[in-house]
Amino acid sequence: METINIIDAPKHVNERVRIGVWLTDKRSSGKIAFLQLRDGTAFFQGILLKNKVSEEIFEMARHDLRQESSFWVTGEIHEDARSKFGYEIQIDDIELIGDSEDYPIGNKEHGVDFLLDHRHLWLRSSKPQAMMKVRDRVIRATYEFFGQQGFTKIDPPILTGNAPEGTTDLFHTEYFDQDAYLSQSGQLYEEAGAMALNKVYSFGPVFRAEKSKTRRHLIEFWMIEPEMAFMHQEESLEVQEQYVAYLVSAVLKDCRHELEVLGRDPESLVPFTKLPYPRISYDEAVEMLKKANFEIEWGVDFGSPEETYLADQFDQPVFILNYPKSIKPFYMKGHPTRDDVYVCADLLAPEGYGEIIGGSERETDYEVLRQAILDAGLDESAYEWYLDLRKYGTVPHSGFGLGLERFLTWITKTDHVRETIPFPRLLNRLYP
Repeated sequence: METINIIDAPKHVNERVRIGVWLTDKRSSGKIAFLQLRDGTAFFQGILLKNKVSEEIFEMARHDLRQESSFWVTGEIHEDARSKFGYEIQIDDIELIGDSEDYPIGNKEHGVDFLLDHRHLWLRSSKPQAMMKVRDRVIRATYEFFGQQGFTKIDPPILTGNAPEGTTDLFHTEYFDQDAYLSQSGQLYEEAGAMALNKVYSFGPVFRAEKSKTRRHLIEFWMIEPEMAFMHQEESLEVQEQYVAYLVSAVLKDCRHELEVLGRDPESLVPFTKLPYPRISYDEAVEMLKKANFEIEWGVDFGSPEETYLADQFDQPVFILNYPKSIKPFYMKGHPTRDDVYVCADLLAPEGYGEIIGGSERETDYEVLRQAILDAGLDESAYEWYLDLRKYGTVPHSGFGLGLERFLTWITKTDHVRETIPFPRLLNRLYP
């Protein structure tokens, strides 16, 4: 007899197997008991017939097994066309491992605050599990894509003395006798990597010391940040849309069941795999908003209502190009024919999920960049190494960053990522 996982049940039809499981729910009548089981790989049903098992086992199943009890089940795998999983186990033996009494998360609706207080247990529920499997697939697809494209992964520091976008929303600490911050981006270090290795990317946690309860802002999240030497912005946009389409395709291929658990129709994602994505300028976006009676002036950053409206005008993600210098960071390259905008772009997701990628071509002129650092009120001495990249063989280079959690919120069509990923890094309060 083989010990298997639930996910492997299709390979063992009509075979007697052993599986380690937890109980998620149960019901019974006088002669039959139905156990809803999970093992971390999948969920399915176990059936006990009173006349096929000992009285002790049947009574254990009816009365002693509680929600989240752990146990071994032994039985025969059968096909079950009525279930989404398609298989079940007819149980003939149960061996209790760990009892569970008064499990706090019942099979009913709970408020988000209650779930966050119990998020160490909430992860066992079907929606958080589905989200984590989609997340895992996106991570693996990220490594696949950049590996196939010839990128080298590097790991910039998490404690840093430099701030790509200013220090006002960074977590401050002291590194012995120096000021240090939890990184808000690895981009500056990525640029150094690109000058050595041509195409690089990082994938790690970044931080914002900004309290927010909106679905758009998290104090800690994971960022994928590629940087590419000898590359202008238009070429970078092509990499960006290819990357997003690759991620969506991977999830469609391997996570259809998880998407359905999360309430996302897989077919609704298919248009997002078609390239190219549309492109409009910031100027055109402002005019579109004005015609739609938004009160907005040129030079103002877009908020959630504006981004939602703009995205709703397209069937795919849309690039907004060339934002005003006043609302973007110092390191971006100035437009070749205009003094008021940078060569940059944000990629807005459909359905009101906002920006999922921000990127730009980087400034390569030493003096222009040095002055931009001073104009931003930053300490030039902290950026001497960054300026060095412009002194010793600088080349055109571009890069971008994709926020993993916001991307996941979009492709799973989740109202708020906190509803499905119960980890402390996604919360604006500490895990007790």
